[in-house]
Amino acid sequence: MLELVIDNTNSTAALTNEGWRARGRCRDLVGTLTPLFFSENFYEIARAKAICAACPVVSECFDAAKARHEPWGVWGGELFENGRVCRDKRPRGRPPRSGHPQFVIEEVPLPPDLARA
Repeated sequence: MLELVIDNTNSTAALTNEGWRARGRCRDLVGTLTPLFFSENFYEIARAKAICAACPVVSECFDAAKARHEPWGVWGGELFENGRVCRDKRPRGRPPRSGHPQFVIEEVPLPPDLARA
């Protein structure tokens, strides 16, 4: 017979440390926004940063990603690549002779059924 043992001490500590995740603007409970935060497309990365800009837990998200050494993605409004914070993502191939313009995008409103108070 198999016996299930649950250790509440570690799960409680993890819940209190990561409780901020439930208040994040990117959490839509079905994962429809996830591709924006891990995209290779400059426009989508800028949209993800715009969503983070108005998030109430942006600093907690950034600090947690830094502590976990996230390999890539947008966390806390910053782009991580190879575990480091970088200003923008380099396109594939040879670098251009002159720098490419920085994308600044206003946040696209979420559909009413996904928007939260």
